[in-house]
Amino acid sequence: MFIGIDLGTSSVKIILTKKDGFIVRTVSRSYDLLIPNPSWTEQDPNAWYDQTIDGLKELVKGYENEIKAMSFSGQMHGLVLLDENDKILRNALLWNDQRTIDEVNYLNNYIGIKTLLKNTGNIALTGLTAPKVLWVKKHEPHLFNQISKVMLPKDFLVYKLSGSFASDVSDLSGTLYFNPKTRNYSEEMLEILGLTKAMLPSIHESYETVGVLTNEIKKILNINQDVKVVVGGGDQAVGAVGVGIVGSGECSISLGTSGVIFVSSENFAVDTKSYLQSYCHANGKHHIMAVMLNAAGAIKWWNESILNNKDYDAYYKSVVQANGNDNLFFLPYLTGERAPINDPYAKGVIYGLGIHHKKEDIDFAIVEGVTFALRDSFELIKNLGIEINRIRITGGGAKSNVWAQLISNVLNIEVVKIKALEGPALGAAILAMVGNNDYSDVVTACSKIVKLGDTFKPNSELVDKYNRKYQDFKKLYPALKELYKTIK
Repeated sequence: MFIGIDLGTSSVKIILTKKDGFIVRTVSRSYDLLIPNPSWTEQDPNAWYDQTIDGLKELVKGYENEIKAMSFSGQMHGLVLLDENDKILRNALLWNDQRTIDEVNYLNNYIGIKTLLKNTGNIALTGLTAPKVLWVKKHEPHLFNQISKVMLPKDFLVYKLSGSFASDVSDLSGTLYFNPKTRNYSEEMLEILGLTKAMLPSIHESYETVGVLTNEIKKILNINQDVKVVVGGGDQAVGAVGVGIVGSGECSISLGTSGVIFVSSENFAVDTKSYLQSYCHANGKHHIMAVMLNAAGAIKWWNESILNNKDYDAYYKSVVQANGNDNLFFLPYLTGERAPINDPYAKGVIYGLGIHHKKEDIDFAIVEGVTFALRDSFELIKNLGIEINRIRITGGGAKSNVWAQLISNVLNIEVVKIKALEGPALGAAILAMVGNNDYSDVVTACSKIVKLGDTFKPNSELVDKYNRKYQDFKKLYPALKELYKTIK
């Protein structure tokens, strides 16, 4: 048996699987998102650990003696700081925290994009780890001076469960102090940040074993045998493993809180315009990724915060009833945006409202606007010369056939669902299997385990309609860009 642990933003999801990928049991535990100031997001790493342990107790009950290995998928970019006694110095700053605008400007404009691309293959964004380090250094120097260990969220779990201070190339790629091309830390970036290699975890491929469960953890879980701890990776790379995006040119779209277009690549490629992120993949190769901050999260905002509705079947039924022909648009930049505009000041907009509009018209515009924003990044990836013939979708939004068909029509490409929706948790379990030598490599494991589901093909008439409407959608952000900066 193998365990996959997916440390997400709102909860930790843990699965128990057999070697063939059959999921024996799934458990989930939630924890609080802390918002000390507008646009700041934090979490207590101890909450991750406590809820993971609580979930593991339930997961392994009755199977304690059959567990061979476990691995991890983790929310990326978060900053976890420990002192010399392994005490947590402050709450973790998360991937969607927007407090680092000044630090990002310093890195991109003073240090310079050329230097960043040379050392990391990427530019500074508010969500990345390096700007967070600079923020703590400037605003909390008394804590910065006590730093002994700097780690990412899933690395904290690895450390607590195995005692190994370790990380992997896919997760470290999103820190902006790691070079995905050389698969090592950038000494120049560490000097800029005021960090040393001694403060940072050892570097591994995502499928490598870094230790075993400590005796203390084994006792808590009533496990007698050694259980291998495989380091795992960032949630996007591991999620791609979970849906089988491990071959060159294969593409997935993750429809979670954020929206992520992920393309597996044999070689390392830097987008010199810096709209896209170029990282190491969990399969030992590389990938290109575009991240928009509000995908299913925007749909959740509209339904739960505005409409007080949690019946998503009814929502998508309403979407189907709308004709979508009207010039009603939604810009989904509710918490700023990364790809493709890289604008933390951007805000959500419903444009074109008329007295004739009904609720279902806005319902449609919300999901259509998110899909148009996904196409923005999809077009950038295609412009790099990468041929993509179909897309696999995953995440909570992938449950909707309505959205799957809309993506197919707007992007004019075949869309395929995956039968197992566990995504990152299954990807983590696959990495555990490879780390335990049950499979020779990640590609082989995925070919045996990942099963495809329903397929959606573009409707040529609707493709033409959405092409025309998309051209108008693209005009809205440039028209509002300067206004965003003056009206905050």
